[in-house]
Amino acid sequence: MRDIRRQVFHVSTVAALAQGGRVCDIGGGVGLFSLGCTVAGLEAVLVDDFADPINAELGDGVLDVYRSHGVKVLRRDVIEEGFGAEAESFDIITSFDNIEHLHHSPKALLHEVTNALRPGGWFFLGAPNCVDLKKRVTVLLGRGKWSGMADWYEQPRFRGHVREPDPDDLRYIARDMGLVDVRIEGRNWNGYSDRRRWVRRSVGYLDPLLQRRPSLCSDIYIVGRRE
Repeated sequence: MRDIRRQVFHVSTVAALAQGGRVCDIGGGVGLFSLGCTVAGLEAVLVDDFADPINAELGDGVLDVYRSHGVKVLRRDVIEEGFGAEAESFDIITSFDNIEHLHHSPKALLHEVTNALRPGGWFFLGAPNCVDLKKRVTVLLGRGKWSGMADWYEQPRFRGHVREPDPDDLRYIARDMGLVDVRIEGRNWNGYSDRRRWVRRSVGYLDPLLQRRPSLCSDIYIVGRRE
């Protein structure tokens, strides 16, 4: 339930851009996004290696829920194996809170993404901002780690944040992919689900103000179109 607000933003943005077309979500795991896309009338494909700890906890049976609602589920490590999508086969390709977990360069993958978009198709990527307002303050106070100690030290394979981008990084990616009509947006989802009530209340007032400066937001997005 804490994720509903974020997923409404993702699905409504994609539905407006794709207009009933075909969407592929890279690294969506067992989140709500691909299911929301099918409800919105889109044809959804979910690509993930499904190797996060949550997948071991829930088991593969949870993926049957996605299939039963019309989501095509593909188990694939897109860095090691490549994207593998046919050329010009999607109206929009998305990836949310995934790129910061990749241990190797996503450049080859993102070039495949461009090739898989139909002319005029959209790429929509979201990630945590490495220089948001909260981090600028907490680092001065001696905090601000990207990942918890247990995520790095106790797991057999580290799946945490490797490198979070900032808005300039997203613009760099857009240029490298040859995207046009590029825009950067910012949101502050973490505040809405904070365990402290005063933070949850405060973000309702601060979020609209911070959205005017995406470089200060906790979550940043790039939306761009293939010519």
